[in-house]
Order: sequence, then structure tokens, then C-alpha cells
Amino acid sequence: MARAPEVAVVGAGVCGLACAQVLSAAGLEPLVLESARGVGGRCATRRLAGQPVDFGVAFLHGQDPGFLAALRVVPATVLEGWPSEIHGTGRPCQPDAFAAGERRLAYAEGVTAFPKHMARGLTVRLGAQVVSLELTGGALALRLDDGGLIEAGKVVLALAPEQALDLLSTLPEPPPEVRSANAVLDMTRSHACLTVMATYPDDAPRPTWQVSYPETSAVIQMVSHDSSKRPAGSSLALVVQAHATWSRLHLDDPAWPEALLREAASLHGAWAARPAAVESHRWRFARGNRDSELAAPLWLRLPGGARLGVAGDRFAPGGGVEATWLSGRRLAERILQETRA
Repeated sequence: MARAPEVAVVGAGVCGLACAQVLSAAGLEPLVLESARGVGGRCATRRLAGQPVDFGVAFLHGQDPGFLAALRVVPATVLEGWPSEIHGTGRPCQPDAFAAGERRLAYAEGVTAFPKHMARGLTVRLGAQVVSLELTGGALALRLDDGGLIEAGKVVLALAPEQALDLLSTLPEPPPEVRSANAVLDMTRSHACLTVMATYPDDAPRPTWQVSYPETSAVIQMVSHDSSKRPAGSSLALVVQAHATWSRLHLDDPAWPEALLREAASLHGAWAARPAAVESHRWRFARGNRDSELAAPLWLRLPGGARLGVAGDRFAPGGGVEATWLSGRRLAERILQETRA
């Protein structure tokens, strides 16, 4: 077993990376464990037909000065105010995105530029899925899916509530502190979001809008004209995201990508159902239910002295990527306060 890290952070989304950044800047050596092949969570960009396509969050927004400053130091081409051309007044994925005082931006290289920049200088292990936890005296043992074992006196779960609950449920004879945390996490739920990415032939008409929020569709939440963020000459690319309820009902229906494209065609023209290339993605834990918003991250002292934190977009006001970033940083600050005491 390798040397125990000072803090083990489970999850390399924006929350986990923000937490690890603060800890690292203060001189600690956090280890970030991520089950996926890349960092960022829903700040996700994939190449389709040779060009980047944002298939999680379409853009970033917020009001916090620190968060906005962090977005603007990313070494990427910033598209200030994107989207500015909005079609429809349906329910946006983040209802506050267009409120007074909110700043919006995207990156021509894709939103993944933000978490990739955050990860620089950090120790991040990709493809490392934590499958169980165990209390071992004054530490927590994290068992990986490859059989590896990591022990740390301080562990942060920067995951969706459902994923954190699954991990905490593996603790043999969970102490009262964990049972209380489970009760809190069980009150909050994540919305699913089924997403289709599509590029189109050169003769397909290009929308005049950058983002469409359908007003009458029970299927589609948002259509992003993703190629409007890309350099001139890029293929037309749309990203179609379904409503949470429709997504939940169709998660295991193999025909859902075609259904989303048919609905896009009914809204924007028959051409939308005839892509040149298409890929799809199931976001089972896309975003939090704003009704279950919590004030601050959890930071628990366990029997024997081990410490366990839980953070994410549910643990700061407002939801979305900004709340995720704030939550991770606030948990790191609590860890540092305790370390310095």
C-alpha cells in the first residue's frame, strides 16, 4: 500500500478539484481519485466529427467574484456573455443563469478547459473507482475496484448524493455520525438528463439562436447550438438535453436518442432528425434538486479520529457549477482551520 495521502478526495469534478486546489495551495498533498477517464464531471467536452462538443453544461455562469476570476484565468478563448441569442422562454437548466447580476461565458475550446486547468499541479488518479470504505482506527480505508487500498485520516466525498450514500452504505456498522449524514443525504436527489450530440451536413440550415428553451415540449429541456462557440468553418453541431422527468422515465429505453432527435425535428425542422454523426450520453446524476439545497458541506469526526467530508452542488446556495466550486473550497477551508488549530 502506498504512503497515505494527507487528504483523499473522491471525485474529480469541479467540487473535488476546487477542494484539492485550496488544500494544495496551503501546502497539503491531497490525492484525487476519479473513476472516469477524465476530470470535470458535467463540465464535459467530447470530440465529434473532429470538433469539440460540450455535452454536459453548455456554459458557465455566476456572481461570486472568486468564481468569476477563476473562470477568466483559464488559458482558453473566453466567449463573454455566451449565450446571448436565446430562443424561447422554457425552463433553463439553471434558472438563475439569466438573472440580473449573473455573468455568463463559454470557451471556444470547450467547457472542459476549466476543470483541466484546475487539475494542473494536483495528483489525480483517473480510472480509480472507490467501491467501499472501512474505518481502521484513526483513518478510513478506501478499497478500489482493482483491489488496491488507500488509507487516509481525512476523506472528502465530492460526489452526487446518491453516489456518496452508496459508498457510505459500505461502512460496516456505520457510527452515529455517518447514520446522521445518510439521513441528510437521503433527503436530496439528483435529476437525470439524457443528452444527444449531433453534427449535420453542410447544407443543413444554421439556427440563428445559440440556445433554445422550448416552451411547449414535455421532452426537451434545452437545445444548444454548440457550433456557435466554435471557429468559423466548424460543422453545425447541436446538443439536445431532455427534461428531468422524461429522462428518468426513459433511462433504460434504448430508443431514447432517436426520440430526442424526432422531438428536435418537430420543434426546429425535419433536418434536425437527420444528423451526419450522433452520440449520446446518460447523465444519471446531472444536477441537484434546488428544493433540497443545504447551507454548508458536511464535515464529520468519526470514532478514532478519522474525518469525513461531503460536498457538492447541494451544499452551497444557487446550485450549478458555481455552487459546486464554492462548496469544495469551503470544505477545504474547514479542513485547513482544523489542521492549523
